[in-house]
Amino acid sequence: MDTLKKFFPHAFKAVDVTKFITSLIIYALIDIVCGVVIGILAKIPLIGFIFGLLGSIIGLYALVGAILTILVFVKVIE
Repeated sequence: MDTLKKFFPHAFKAVDVTKFITSLIIYALIDIVCGVVIGILAKIPLIGFIFGLLGSIIGLYALVGAILTILVFVKVIE
């Protein structure tokens, strides 16, 4: 659990509704902003594949962060 807390610090702060919504918004903004920027950079012919892969990893990070936030809020994990 300590490793997860290092990689997803906002997810484990969701103990009340305000922090829960804030954490979800943070992970959504990470996904949206990085998705737009990497979507533009992925069109570069030679290194577009690397940016596409990086975008997938960041999208996966945001998804796992949002899921962990929900699980902490409903007290499935602590």
